[in-house]
Amino acid sequence: MKKQLAVMASAVLLSSAMMQMPAQAETSPQGVIENYSNIALAKYEDSLTTAKSLQEAIEAFLASPDANTQQAAKDAWLASRVPYQQSEVYRFGNAIVDAWEGRVNAWPLDEGLIDYVDKSYGSESDENTLFTANVIANKSLNVNGKELDASNITPSFLSSDLHEAGEIESNVATGYHAIEFLLWGQDLNGTNAGAGARSFTDYDLKNCTNGNCDRRRLYLKSATDLLVVDLEEMVGNWTAKGVARTDLMKDPKASLAVILTGMGSLSYGELAGERMKLGLLLHDPEEEHDCFSDNTYNSHLYDALGIQNVYLGKYTRIDGSVVSGPSISDIAAAKDKSIDEELKAKLETTMTAMRTMAKRAENGEAYDQMIGEGNDEGNAVVQAAIDGLIDQTKSIERVIASLAISGIELEGSESLDKPESVFK
Repeated sequence: MKKQLAVMASAVLLSSAMMQMPAQAETSPQGVIENYSNIALAKYEDSLTTAKSLQEAIEAFLASPDANTQQAAKDAWLASRVPYQQSEVYRFGNAIVDAWEGRVNAWPLDEGLIDYVDKSYGSESDENTLFTANVIANKSLNVNGKELDASNITPSFLSSDLHEAGEIESNVATGYHAIEFLLWGQDLNGTNAGAGARSFTDYDLKNCTNGNCDRRRLYLKSATDLLVVDLEEMVGNWTAKGVARTDLMKDPKASLAVILTGMGSLSYGELAGERMKLGLLLHDPEEEHDCFSDNTYNSHLYDALGIQNVYLGKYTRIDGSVVSGPSISDIAAAKDKSIDEELKAKLETTMTAMRTMAKRAENGEAYDQMIGEGNDEGNAVVQAAIDGLIDQTKSIERVIASLAISGIELEGSESLDKPESVFK
């Protein structure tokens, strides 16, 4: 669903007043888009760097599977989420990112497609014939009446044949969450304490548990190698001659809409709605983003930080260096300083609420526990973060209006716009 901001068609127009703004380098649309692209490049480079560290940790784990090497691989996965989640604000406005994103961060996934699952998972789904296909245990699959050769689990097989097999979005075979499931296993704790507890012996050829350890090892390695390749592709898209950057630079004024679309859509429909409010309404741990690892609180925190750092035009890299420059905030302040100050304050209010949620998780109450039915205090902490996201979106809309940028549509969510429909 879309949250309509204007009735005009797809053309993005800036008012004549906006076009006549002083041509100062620090506030020019071209300077803003250059810095926005530089931040994108830095975020995807950091995502690639941490994915390569994850790749190394998984290779070490597979070379010598034990509790310590498994934990090191898990730690590397958690670290890889920090820069990547901050990049999600580049979705929704940048078509090249949207076309690619499903390969690396698609969720939720029907994990029975990939590996063994607990009996409580169920054995069939009216919506997905591959609900419990378990490609790790089966060398052939039937997809829409056609036999699929699954004898060789390679990156190409995962991306070309298995991912979204049967054109079903929940058949997620690649990306961060497939790797997360393979490292942690299912979280069978509901809204009680505890994350997934897969044993390292699932990868131990000499002491194999749950069968097919050789194929499980191949799957984990292939999925991780593919993640690195996919991130290399996106890094290339944001280099000086990369297609994502050059597309934006063709019309920097119009491209300001891309920044605001990504900010508003992630803030409202995606994060506040689909990732947070839906799960809170249903009190359902299956609706949490990093559900196997209980890392959801961090995913939400860094998504929100990504919105803030793009608006301010400033990103702190994993090595501590800072990429900064002209920002959409500078453009907004030149037009109406009070609206800019309002949005900056609301972005920080949201971050405070997100940090409160994260601190609660770090003190022992995971996100799936916070959204549990009857946990009034935990529910309130999550709702405060949702409220912050909704409120900041209203100010994003005010910035859009003050800059007279038309034709923008922000993503909506039934959980926010029509919450009663969620229970039907």
